[in-house]
Amino acid sequence: MIAALALAASASSAQLPAAEERQVDEIVTAARSLVDAGKPREAIAALDAFGCGDNPRVAHILGVAAYHADDYARAISVLSAIETRFPETSVERHEIVQILGLSLFLSGRLEDAIPKLEATRAWASSNLELAHILGQAYLQTGRSAAARHAFARTFNVSEDSAAAHLVTAQMMIRLQLEGPAEDELKQAMAKDPKLPQVNLLLGQLALFRGQFDESITLTTRELAVAPGSAAAYYQLGDAYVRQSRWDDGIGALQQSLWLNPFYSGPYILLGRAYAQKGQPATAEGMLRRAIEYDPNNRTAHYLLAQLLQKAGRVDEAKQEFAIAERLQGQPGR
Repeated sequence: MIAALALAASASSAQLPAAEERQVDEIVTAARSLVDAGKPREAIAALDAFGCGDNPRVAHILGVAAYHADDYARAISVLSAIETRFPETSVERHEIVQILGLSLFLSGRLEDAIPKLEATRAWASSNLELAHILGQAYLQTGRSAAARHAFARTFNVSEDSAAAHLVTAQMMIRLQLEGPAEDELKQAMAKDPKLPQVNLLLGQLALFRGQFDESITLTTRELAVAPGSAAAYYQLGDAYVRQSRWDDGIGALQQSLWLNPFYSGPYILLGRAYAQKGQPATAEGMLRRAIEYDPNNRTAHYLLAQLLQKAGRVDEAKQEFAIAERLQGQPGR
């Protein structure tokens, strides 16, 4: 298809405007089909061969293709040059503004991206992905209230509700904005003291800071409003284990597993606790169960290797150390 499109570029420049317009129609339609088929780089090759970079219709689809090919710099360059050559209410202008906003966001140019994303919201108010991206841009530029309103639309909650503060805090935690997240959680707590997840997340932040007693207090409060939360029991057990309160930790972690037996985290902590209590066989069983549910968990393999080494099972220990080394550096491990 690319060769056929390139042939069109060799037509005489003396063609009638109507014939030239037909050529533009053909290349734009073909390029759009390639983009829609997940072949944006082929579309770019065809458009580059065709030329006519000063034609706004050709430039428009070239910018779209560049975005889908993850070439955000080219998308921004091409589309910025022709944005105002289409009527403000046209479909083409809307798509250009939307793709400019996304390309600027993905290029880290957040301040430039926000006006484009805000404009897009006017005609795509039901697009949850765009609302989420706009919220992310607001967060990363320190606009917490605007972010909360964007996330409220994303999650279909009232803009000033406790739920809106909660989801905003969760997004902040993902971006490692712990200070602002704590502020949002406290506002959520003030509006609804019994809202699940709020104490859990506050306890999580305390745990990250090494404030174990505070984490235990907050996590216990979470269990008062959400007694079936496996995550809360796991977090409580984690805090106890970090304080070397092995029996308390084992109890909480076992409760977590009774609610959700398919998560590797509690098994790993139980393996550590039982090892500290001088129960290596039980510790090994817990660590092997963790590996069963999460075979690529480096921590589980490493702790198991240490346990086997201590027991004199050298060959088995070497195998586990080798696996742990292979998994070193993998995300989330």
